[in-house]
Amino acid sequence: MFKSSKTPRLYACEPGIDFPTAVLTGLDNRLKNAPPEDWARITILVNTQRMARRLRELLDLGPPRFLPKIQMLTDLDNFLPDGPLPPSMSGLKRRLELVSLITKLIESQPDIAAQSSCFDLADSLANLIDEMQGEAVTPEDIARLDITDQSGHWARTQQFISIAQKYISAAESAPDPTARQRENVLKLQAHWIKNPPPHPILLVGSTGSRGTTQLLMQNIATLPQGAVILPGFDFSMPRQVWNQMMGTSTGEDHPQFRFLQLTRNLNVSPSDIEPWTEDFPPSVDRNRLVSLALRPAPVTDAWQREGLKLSNLSGATEMITLIEADTLRAEATSIAMRLRQAAECGQKAALVTPDRMLTRQVTAALDRWNIIPDDSAGTPLHLSPPGRFLRHTALLFKNTLDAEALLTLMKHPLTHSGGARNTHQLNTQRLELKMRKSGLPYPDHTNLIACACNSVKTDDTEIKEWATWAANLVCSKTVDGNLPLGEWLTRHLTLSQELAAGHLPIKDSDLWEKQAGQATKAIMDDLQVQAEFGGKMSAGDYVSIINAILSQGKVRDRDAPHPNIMIWGTLEARVQGAELVILASLNDGTWPEPVEPDPWLNRKMRLDAGLLLPERRIGLSAHDFQQAIAAREVWLTRSIRSDDAETVPSRWINRLSNLLSGLASLGGPEAWADMKNRGEKWLTLARQLDASPEKQKALRPSPCPPIVTRPKKLSVTEIQNLIRDPYAIYAKHSLRLRPLKPLVQRPDALLRGVLSHEIMEVFVKTTLDNPKLITVDNLMQHANHILKRDFPWPAARILWLARFNRAAQWIVDTEIKRQKIAFPTAFEDTANGRLKLSSIGMIIEGRADRIDVDPEGQVLIYDYKTGQPPTKDQQKHFDKQLLIEAAMIEAGAFATVGTRVVRAAEFIGIGSNPKIQKADILDEPPSQILKQLVKLLSSYLEVDKGYTSRRALYEDQQSRDYDQLARFGEWDVTDEPQAEKLL
Repeated sequence: MFKSSKTPRLYACEPGIDFPTAVLTGLDNRLKNAPPEDWARITILVNTQRMARRLRELLDLGPPRFLPKIQMLTDLDNFLPDGPLPPSMSGLKRRLELVSLITKLIESQPDIAAQSSCFDLADSLANLIDEMQGEAVTPEDIARLDITDQSGHWARTQQFISIAQKYISAAESAPDPTARQRENVLKLQAHWIKNPPPHPILLVGSTGSRGTTQLLMQNIATLPQGAVILPGFDFSMPRQVWNQMMGTSTGEDHPQFRFLQLTRNLNVSPSDIEPWTEDFPPSVDRNRLVSLALRPAPVTDAWQREGLKLSNLSGATEMITLIEADTLRAEATSIAMRLRQAAECGQKAALVTPDRMLTRQVTAALDRWNIIPDDSAGTPLHLSPPGRFLRHTALLFKNTLDAEALLTLMKHPLTHSGGARNTHQLNTQRLELKMRKSGLPYPDHTNLIACACNSVKTDDTEIKEWATWAANLVCSKTVDGNLPLGEWLTRHLTLSQELAAGHLPIKDSDLWEKQAGQATKAIMDDLQVQAEFGGKMSAGDYVSIINAILSQGKVRDRDAPHPNIMIWGTLEARVQGAELVILASLNDGTWPEPVEPDPWLNRKMRLDAGLLLPERRIGLSAHDFQQAIAAREVWLTRSIRSDDAETVPSRWINRLSNLLSGLASLGGPEAWADMKNRGEKWLTLARQLDASPEKQKALRPSPCPPIVTRPKKLSVTEIQNLIRDPYAIYAKHSLRLRPLKPLVQRPDALLRGVLSHEIMEVFVKTTLDNPKLITVDNLMQHANHILKRDFPWPAARILWLARFNRAAQWIVDTEIKRQKIAFPTAFEDTANGRLKLSSIGMIIEGRADRIDVDPEGQVLIYDYKTGQPPTKDQQKHFDKQLLIEAAMIEAGAFATVGTRVVRAAEFIGIGSNPKIQKADILDEPPSQILKQLVKLLSSYLEVDKGYTSRRALYEDQQSRDYDQLARFGEWDVTDEPQAEKLL
């Protein structure tokens, strides 16, 4: 097929040319008059499976012909004369071995890294060893590095790399995939020198960024019938630019640097690379513009010289649209709208970006029009249903079970998928409602079953069996010690499969079903096979390994995607073509992605050892950008803000902007402005699409429900609500709405108040028969016991005990005085009062914290406050709790003490600043309070009296339970309440 050549045979296609199509077009041209069977003699080596699929798809379109062999460049066994090498070892096995080594390293030198980072470090070390094998760098090369001017950290890592590599070499006979590939290439090199293959071998689509791949490219390029076809080669770059990049590492981030290395290793010049076809890119002018914009930094002075030679800037940019959206959401919406238009017009369009967050938002935006894009990346396995399920169940071994984790598992679609799923969902719903009402922050075996049984009104054997099944599986699963990886896997998979099956399974669960389940099972099966190499580990380490391994897997969407709407990663975009290409997330730190720090070797050590430099990834990204921007129609998009922070435009956007801005004589600024104007039209449409219709703001509510629906019974503490926030009384009693507790209860002030009341009650009761027990030690002993029993937050418990301890001496001193005055007679459990106001048909109920009776038969009422006790003025106008209780006692409402004269009423502040605050029963005697109470309650029995929201709160910004119902925020307290009669 090829004529004899003294120089290596290198061909290339310009950016913008559909590379797979061009490969076949070039073959067609060269085999026009050849026998048909010559097609079958050709071998095409490709670097990705997607490239292979695309070539086969194009060949399937016809015309009918013999098909060439298409295979991956990593599959070279059929070329070897002596048969294939031993199979390569599992990459997972390698990483597990390294985890064991790194764990021992961290145990001996804890300052190197956190224990939880073992698998991440093993992954990075495995990648480094792969790279060393691919670039022919030996452990001896690393050991010989001069690090006298480096910190001690690099000396330790240098030593550890050598130990790890020697351990790996001695531990096994099977090579790593990278080492096996290099050995294959070296064997082929020796074989082909003596026995060159007579049939054509083409290596297409690779840039030679890896040492082993470039060595294979060199071998094939020098074969009598071999050729290398390069993608996205810049034929317009002048010779002097190539020359200036030679011999330096500063050009690593240039998109064409890999090609320069290849030509240098083959002793040829970039000018010796020939076009594979005579095809032209969609815009030659645009290619020249982008080529100049991406020149290496030391030669950007060429902009001033060569920029003036550019022609037709408006033509070069007329098919480019620039989107600079305010937010990531606006960027995604604009992209989705353009993709929708492409779908309607039958235009093939592709979104190219490394930003998976953006692709998820674009996919969600397209869903409103029932468009499912063909996403080449699919879904990360750890975000798939089985991946999430396994991660949640693994956490049971590490973390104490809380309510949120329990319900997350119970609600997962794979839980109880082996049968009776509807019954399971009903039981879970009942359990959640009960937990939110009663509060169950940390379920255990006993209280979980009790809570589930109490969620139904009658005895239900079925729900008890269900709750027992759930409690047996998920409660008390934490493990403190270290276990072998195999034991962890057995426990984990057994638990997961039993939870997925359900308590009465009638079929196999859905855990391993569908593509995601099958892919997850394959990974877990592989992990079980290699588990013996994992060593012992803690529950936290096991969770980290599961997360890391699952995050490396991908699964494609099972739904049929739209045939013309694609989402590609930058790797997939190299071998694909589309009429519209959208390059998105063009912000620095996203595209190009930041260089990941290497914990093992710094940049200088890499350079001295002959390893790849960090800038190589930027150069590859630049090459992807240069190829993609050469498409017929291109969108460049970015968001100005991300996560409430300003973003920086990608370096390529900045270079293009700066170059065009400096070419005023050629209309550069106008061309840039036109690109932005085209984008602004789409941004305007996106804003209109997302704009919500204007709605009239809610008025400040003051509902007037029918008299029959108004409350006929209130508690003493609710009187304060009736004065300060009447709407809360309306919502609670007329609408019968109750706020639900959060799933995971926090150590808030309300809980502290409840427990402090219990501490005081228990303490005082123990001193009734023995006043000598009125001591700080006795008080703190009860505080410790109650908080340890009912307060499952160790850190907050310590703080609360310290706060209580500061007030303990004051509490004891004042308690001695109180018991000298009167004897504690009734407490919260017995001091229940009920006062019937016959004149208005209302009932007032109250529960006093404590009632003491003095020798004269008079009573003293006490109320404990962990917060600030109400002032005299607040009691006069709002907080009338003790005053009303005093009136109830004198009216005989408390059966425990009967009708008595109230001697005093006091708030006992037991918070950070303990104090006594008296209720002034002389200025406001019980008889007067009773009249005021009847007057207040009577006013709310009038048909025109409304329950105003937030009538007189202590603080305007105070949060209330029913603010959302009242739509507070659409109005404020300066608005006049609007009375509304309700039917």
